[in-house]
Amino acid sequence: MTDDRTMRERMLAGDLYIADDPEIGADLARAQRLCHRINTTDPTDPSVRPLFEELLGSYGVGAEIRPPFHCDYGTYVTFGARSFANFGLVVLDVAPVTVGDDCQLGPRVQLLTATHPLEPGPRRDKWESAEPITVGDNVWLGGGVIVCPGVTIGDNTVVGAGSVVTRDLPADVVAVGSPARVVREL
Repeated sequence: MTDDRTMRERMLAGDLYIADDPEIGADLARAQRLCHRINTTDPTDPSVRPLFEELLGSYGVGAEIRPPFHCDYGTYVTFGARSFANFGLVVLDVAPVTVGDDCQLGPRVQLLTATHPLEPGPRRDKWESAEPITVGDNVWLGGGVIVCPGVTIGDNTVVGAGSVVTRDLPADVVAVGSPARVVREL
């Protein structure tokens, strides 16, 4: 059976793809240009917000991301109203990344949707894929938190600094560690 989809179509469907596709390259270049402009503009300059609005799929009312900021594409990121991300947010948005309303993301948080095959052959051949990340409303991710592919974090949850979230977390809990484990309910 032949798969006639472009690599970009495969990527957007969450299937294995190879990133050396011209459409994917154009999307990456667009995001790199906008991230560069964001990261080199005076952060107090009012032109920063429109750059985020151009880069991201959605940038909520009252939202703030403090540069530096890095992403793969930007268009697959939804950043909720009144949400805040401190310095150094990294979003590998090969699949959709949704950050709800009223969230707080500490410095150097990483939201990583990209993944690779475990088998050495396909990985050597540069195949990759991605799984979406969803961060609910009113979530606090402490500094240095890493959220892995396919994870959903429920509303009102707090994730302690330096934690690595490898599995879904329910709403209304505190989770810490690597891998992050629920230590109490809120």
